[in-house]
Amino acid sequence: MIAKYKRTPMPFWLRQTLDYLYVLIGAFLVAIAFNLFLLPNNIASGGVAGVSTITKSLFDWEPSIVQWALNIPLFIAGVVILGKNFGAKSLVGTIILPFYVYLTKDMEPATSDPLLGAIFGGMIVGLGIGIVFRGKASTGGMDLAAQLLHTYTSMPLGVCLIFFDGMIVLTASFVFSLEEGLYAIIGLFITSRTIDFVQVGLNTSKNVMIITNQFEEVRRILLNDIDRGVTIFNGSGGFTDEDRKVIMCVVQQNEFSKATQAVKSIDPNAFVIVMNATEVLGEGFKK
Repeated sequence: MIAKYKRTPMPFWLRQTLDYLYVLIGAFLVAIAFNLFLLPNNIASGGVAGVSTITKSLFDWEPSIVQWALNIPLFIAGVVILGKNFGAKSLVGTIILPFYVYLTKDMEPATSDPLLGAIFGGMIVGLGIGIVFRGKASTGGMDLAAQLLHTYTSMPLGVCLIFFDGMIVLTASFVFSLEEGLYAIIGLFITSRTIDFVQVGLNTSKNVMIITNQFEEVRRILLNDIDRGVTIFNGSGGFTDEDRKVIMCVVQQNEFSKATQAVKSIDPNAFVIVMNATEVLGEGFKK
C-alpha cells in the first residue's frame, strides 16, 4: 500500500496572487495573438476582439479603444444585474486586455497567411483564455453579454454565446469576404478546443465499471493491489432481474492495463465498461 498523506492547503494570499498572475499572463497571450495573427489577417473569430477587428477595417478605429468602450459598460452592467458573479479579478482582466492590445499594436505580424493566422491565433487565444479561467476570472466581452441575455431570456447560456459569436462571424463575412468568415470559424473552433485542453490537460484518467460474479475478490484486488478506492452500486439485471453489485473504480492512465488485467485474472467473464474521466479531484488525484 502507498502511504497516504495530506497536503498543506495553499495560503489564501498565495492563491490570490497566483490567480491574478494567471489573469495577467493569460490576457497578455490573448493580446499577442490578436496583434500578431488575427487582426493582420482580418480574422474576426467572435468576441469583442472580433468586433474591434471589423471596426478597424470599416472606420480605422483603434481596436484597444473599441474593446475598452465595449468591455467596461458590459462589466458595469454585469455587476449591477448579476452582482457577486463578477469580481475584482474579472475587472482586472476586462481592463488589462485592451491595455495589452494597445501596448503590442506596433508588433510585426507573424504571418500573412489567413489559415496560419486562424490556427495559431486561435491556439494562443485559447491558451490565454484558458489561463485566465484558471485564475477564476474572465476577460469580459461577449461572455458578459451572453450572460446578460441568458438572464433576461429563456435561452441557454451556450446558445447565447453562439448567437453573439455567430453574429460577429456573419458580419465579418460581409465586411471582408466569405473566405475570411470561414477562417474566423476555424479560429473560433480552435480557440474553444484549446480552452478545453488547458482546463482538463492531458492527464485523462479512466472510470472503470465492473459487473462480476467474483465481487469480493475483485474489490479486494482493486483496493489492495492497485491501491485505488472503489464505489459500490446496487444494480439489477435487465434480463434476469437478479440483484447485482456494480464496482466503480477510477484509475490513472498508467494503471489502467494493470487494473483490467487483474480483474480478468479473477473473472474472465467480468463485464467491464471503460469511460474517459478528464477531470478527477480527490485523494490520489488532483487536489
